[in-house]
Amino acid sequence: MKTVILSENAPRAVGPYSQGIEKNGMLFISGQIAIDPETGELKSGSISEQTGQILQNIDAILAAAGYLKSDVVKCTCLLKDINDFSEMNKEYAAFFTDDPPARAAYEVANLPLGARIEIEAIAMK
Repeated sequence: MKTVILSENAPRAVGPYSQGIEKNGMLFISGQIAIDPETGELKSGSISEQTGQILQNIDAILAAAGYLKSDVVKCTCLLKDINDFSEMNKEYAAFFTDDPPARAAYEVANLPLGARIEIEAIAMK
């Protein structure tokens, strides 16, 4: 059975999708941009600040589903400017300190709401 995951500590979806879906011990977290769940606004600022907010949002969705960040097996990072990769990577490494998940990172033409980065994640128990 498919379970829709909703965390009040992460931003509501800005379109017709769920924050996360769990099925058969796998959690699929939709791409997150740096929306502050308290204000509902995109966090402006550096790539580090936006990445930090995204990882907090992912952590909240993981917690709502009963997962830990150590359960994350794959992330995909979409960057508006690949030159931000190094700064994004510092925040990412600080979040995933032990046995980081597999990852892909791409430069893309544009992201929702003018975000500089979007990250999606897959976790397994």
